[in-house]
Amino acid sequence: MTLNLFSPLCDNYTSNSQKIRVLTENWVNEHVYCPNCGNSIDEYENNRPVADFYCKICNEDYELKSKNSKVLGKTIADGAYNTMIERIRSETNPNFFFLNYDKTNYEIVNFLAVPSYLFVPSMVIPRSKGIPNQPNYIMCNIDISSIPNSGKIFYIKDKQIQSKNKIMDEWDKISFLNDSSTVQSKGWLLDIIKCIEKLQRANFDLSDMYQFEKYLKIQHPENNNIQAKIRQQLQILRDKRFLKFTKRGNYEVL
Repeated sequence: MTLNLFSPLCDNYTSNSQKIRVLTENWVNEHVYCPNCGNSIDEYENNRPVADFYCKICNEDYELKSKNSKVLGKTIADGAYNTMIERIRSETNPNFFFLNYDKTNYEIVNFLAVPSYLFVPSMVIPRSKGIPNQPNYIMCNIDISSIPNSGKIFYIKDKQIQSKNKIMDEWDKISFLNDSSTVQSKGWLLDIIKCIEKLQRANFDLSDMYQFEKYLKIQHPENNNIQAKIRQQLQILRDKRFLKFTKRGNYEVL
């Protein structure tokens, strides 16, 4: 795997946006494998509305989003707001590849995959304005900062290439979230995982989690018993082997 995006394929294009699309898609096509099964992926024909790449073996779809930036940042631009919301709520939402590159040398800084089931409507942020001649056509940004770190599967992180085994293990570890049948229950699990990650340690107890009660109340104002909900979600994460119960009220991240 190389970090360099250069390819003669873009020589026939004059538009910078077209050039970078060709460069990034060509790089993914040549170097990236499916994080779900490890096999190579293929590129769909141009202008497919749902995804850019697919895996012939496990039928996973992937959409590529790239940005010119030396840092990944908190958001990545996407298309129409209403379309993205509909896709998240459907069963055909693809997984995402996110890529940021340094335009001074066309070198990839970060490349990661995020499973489709980690996306909830609150992660899609409408932009304040539409596009020229269509003021009601609202575009959106994807708030990737709201995705738990454990759901960001890095192939390249800060220009460091990660091993294939590590990538596939990390993808598999969070696959249990695909079993969450409703957006609401999935949102709770994601928020609890983010709170655990904020503790920045492997072992914690219930009192540590109760510190996030106000934050979780803001995220879920309809719930009037936050502490009970925290305990319930920790139980689910334990049953899914994301956590280990070490003693009464104490947990360890696996």
